[in-house]
Amino acid sequence: MAGKVIVITGANGGLGRALSQRFVRDGETVVMLGRSFDKVAEVAASIGEGAMPLACDVSSADSVRAAFAEIAKTHPKIDVLINNAGMFQPFTIAEASDAQVMDSIMANFAGPVFTSRSAIPMMERGSLIINVSSESVVVPLAHLLMYQSTKAALERFTLGLAEELEDTGIRTCVVRAGQMFGPGMSSTMEGEAAGRFHQANIKRGINLMQRGITMYDSAVQAFHDVVNLPQDLHIDIVSLRARPLPPQA
Repeated sequence: MAGKVIVITGANGGLGRALSQRFVRDGETVVMLGRSFDKVAEVAASIGEGAMPLACDVSSADSVRAAFAEIAKTHPKIDVLINNAGMFQPFTIAEASDAQVMDSIMANFAGPVFTSRSAIPMMERGSLIINVSSESVVVPLAHLLMYQSTKAALERFTLGLAEELEDTGIRTCVVRAGQMFGPGMSSTMEGEAAGRFHQANIKRGINLMQRGITMYDSAVQAFHDVVNLPQDLHIDIVSLRARPLPPQA
């Protein structure tokens, strides 16, 4: 039996990279989308056969249309779309630049809308769209209001899209993720910005260093289980939270 065709955005690093590695190892065909073709191609080459890299800036409707037209040439049917790409950049609204506001909206919300719109005509009954959200939707972290708001919008979009697609048999699901760590991790916080972010959260009673960080591979297992659910099951939201491990004896 042929494996699934899985499209993953933001696949050149972090969770997207880990997801791509796991699903290729499982025998699936993974289309890896990233803004920089050179970066995503390098990661795909390290994963091996079964990984197909493509350039795609999810914040650009034209780039998304072009990428999915290219996918259709080789894989006219998509089984799973994982909208993982996003913009995580802490800032306060009073200090936010126009670019920071718009980048958050376009990457975290408009991007998954664009990719879902392009993927739906290539999907059949039983196909699945997974939108990656964040625990910050329900945890009042400081300096993340745009990130939280766009992820909350993405969750509402996912639930509404499930209703819109009910007759087609295409399913949607939110995976709400917590802090993760592993190979290929990148950070948008350095120096003063990181210090301000940490101190602002301490003031709210949230110590990020004590909340626990899970490994990418652990989170990937949850995604694997969601992708392989029987088609007569539907999950609206899966919420993943890092659990601090007890000290080893």
